[in-house]
Amino acid sequence: MDWQWDFTFEVVLPRLWEAAGITVYATVVSFAFALVGGLILMLLKMSSFKPVSFVASEVIEFIRGTPLLIQIFFLFFVLPQVNITLPPLTTGILAIAIYNSALTAEVYRAGLQAVPRGQWEAAIALNLSTYRTFRKIIIPQSLPPIIPALGNYLVAIFKETPLLSFVAVGEIMHASKLIGSEYYRFNEAVTLAGIFFLVMSLVAAALVRATENYVKRSILH
Repeated sequence: MDWQWDFTFEVVLPRLWEAAGITVYATVVSFAFALVGGLILMLLKMSSFKPVSFVASEVIEFIRGTPLLIQIFFLFFVLPQVNITLPPLTTGILAIAIYNSALTAEVYRAGLQAVPRGQWEAAIALNLSTYRTFRKIIIPQSLPPIIPALGNYLVAIFKETPLLSFVAVGEIMHASKLIGSEYYRFNEAVTLAGIFFLVMSLVAAALVRATENYVKRSILH
């Protein structure tokens, strides 16, 4: 392989390092919004008011059933037609957050439903308030299965950020393609982009495992 180390350290690494900041920012913000959006969708889906529950269920299925790339393009090209113009990065973050909100909603729902029905009935028998029921009984038991699944989606969101390059967001893959186009050298740029993603994914996975262990220790104590 024709590998140029000077080109790697002088051109590729600085530009990919800068792009890595955009990738991490897009990942963290998208994940944060997805957590909140998923919680809202889950509460709507589990509503006792049937029309609300039905609409929320259909919205979740629609979002989950359409490709993320299509959703990014839809927001990027359709929103300006209704006089809503957002920067490409904001549009991409919004699309990723909406898409993953539907996924995290199902994670929340599965976690809550994993709590034995007897725990809910015991809380009612003890005349506990809704707040104390969730804080003391339901949430501590639902977190262990929820956190690993949410961690997987965090890593997945990180790997979804290259899709933002299709709307000219300067994340890692977009930067690597620009370097290759400018210098007609793709080996160094694409290889290092892959290494960046691998290292960041491993770090994110380690953080998720540490969080999971911390929650388990907190519950046991």
